[in-house]
Amino acid sequence: MNTFNFKKRYGQNFLIDKNIVNKIVDTIEIKPNNLVIEIGPGDGKLTTRLCEKFDKVLCYEIDKELKDELDNNLKNYSNYKIIYNDFLKQNILDDIKEIDYDNLYIIANLPYYITTPIIEKIIETNLDVEMMRFMVQKEVGDRICAKANTKEYGSLTVYLNYNYEIKKDFIVKRNSFIPKPNVDSLIVSFYKKEKKIIKSEEKFYKLVRDSFKYKRKTLKNNLKDYDYCKIEKVLIKNGYKENIRAEQLPIEVFIEISNVI
Repeated sequence: MNTFNFKKRYGQNFLIDKNIVNKIVDTIEIKPNNLVIEIGPGDGKLTTRLCEKFDKVLCYEIDKELKDELDNNLKNYSNYKIIYNDFLKQNILDDIKEIDYDNLYIIANLPYYITTPIIEKIIETNLDVEMMRFMVQKEVGDRICAKANTKEYGSLTVYLNYNYEIKKDFIVKRNSFIPKPNVDSLIVSFYKKEKKIIKSEEKFYKLVRDSFKYKRKTLKNNLKDYDYCKIEKVLIKNGYKENIRAEQLPIEVFIEISNVI
């Protein structure tokens, strides 16, 4: 790959450490008759291990110039398919409807600029995913896994942790890639979970976005357009004061507020 023209617009940093590749795949407990979706296979180093471990592999690669490289690196496997298009523009349900599988997994090395849009698409598509494992910029991973009352905790944290049980796995150093990025990465796993009862997910998501709109402002100032008397009752019930900020509230309280407004 030394002669390959890496494209910054696609956030291309290919994983070259085989030990990390094995660690990503081998620590996944998979159920029978499985399908794994890989977003951005790059040169196929991770894809080869996926083809060895999973029954069926479906890849999305935006860069058509990688076709020859991928064809060559995957020539010993027949249980994969590659769609050369932008994952965000694809109808995923259409792409997988003809595939016979019982358990779905998603794996991806996500560039910083596209991490949230890809995860949002997966949630909005309502895919029944057994487990997802993403490699993300460490700063993003810290935000995803943040706890209330920390500076990393924000609307993204609440949104994702409402939908999934999330776990930090391990750090991947920047010298594990070519070209070498400026920061380390973090492997983060998402597991499906039983969601709390909520009256309207749309209103819940809007409440969370509005609550964190201006991070230095109090919840009351950010939610001026809401019936704050109802919100205040929930806060008092849970032992919080009127001048609290959004980053101090756990997900459960946001859910409770959403259900009363």
